[in-house]
Amino acid sequence: MSIETDILVLGGAGVDTIVYVPQLPLPYADSYMVPAIETRAGQTGDFVALGVHALGLRTHHIDMIGDDDAGNLIRALHRDRGIALTEVPLPAGTKRAVNLVGPDGRRLSLYDNSRSQAADRLPPETVGALAAVSRHAHVSITHPCAFALPTLREAGVTISTDLHNWDGAEAYHEAFAYEADLVFLSTAALVDTEKTMRRIAERGRARAVVATAGAEGAYQLFDGELTHIPAVTPPARVVDSNGAGDAFVAGYLFGRLSGESPQRCGLYGAIAGAHACTVPATGTDLISRAELLTLAAAQGNPTDR
Repeated sequence: MSIETDILVLGGAGVDTIVYVPQLPLPYADSYMVPAIETRAGQTGDFVALGVHALGLRTHHIDMIGDDDAGNLIRALHRDRGIALTEVPLPAGTKRAVNLVGPDGRRLSLYDNSRSQAADRLPPETVGALAAVSRHAHVSITHPCAFALPTLREAGVTISTDLHNWDGAEAYHEAFAYEADLVFLSTAALVDTEKTMRRIAERGRARAVVATAGAEGAYQLFDGELTHIPAVTPPARVVDSNGAGDAFVAGYLFGRLSGESPQRCGLYGAIAGAHACTVPATGTDLISRAELLTLAAAQGNPTDR
């Protein structure tokens, strides 16, 4: 069977309502006057799919979506961007969140936890068929995706996941952390970043573990060696950190599927993440392949820095 897709993205489809607030944390008050409140399609799986697609990779996204207005926004986003979408009915309605964004671009997300039900599943036969014609699968840490991991492993496709702000202790994340070949996470909630990264590599399948640290760059554990990925100066003023981690993942995956070194993959991720911080959360402007490669060339060889 021929390969039709470079990256299969599982889960992470949803709708966000963006509210720009005067500061975070937001002190209690009866009311605030804020700029326009906008709702748009795009959560972590959507943004990874958009990011790798913008970089020229053949992309397919599968997730559970409701038969509602929020679901229509997701369908329209994929249709308008030309990204293949396989949707599975989500009885409780499309996942959604409210993101509060401060003047410095920091974000506080409020997720609607009522949309997930214990019985939610992605059909194994559908996942298996899509994985069979894909080079790589990126798995969001949503409930239905946990049950798709054995099917992906059986299909023989390589797997990546993003644990986001895992604290290194919550048991829910472990199935994703130990089944993926490539693991991303944030340092935000970690007490000992290196210890957590090494535990993921020792207990699981991951050859590479990448921990993003915002303006401090990122850390990469590859084949037991821990290195630092320097931060890249954003090309414009930082306005919003929404989607920066997903952009980093997209840039890194582009490098990995292009056969680049781990250091080069990290550089691509840092460039894409920095670019995302200059884009308002109400928009979905992703860095292109040409822009990424031009900026990477200007940075030189990451092993020389």
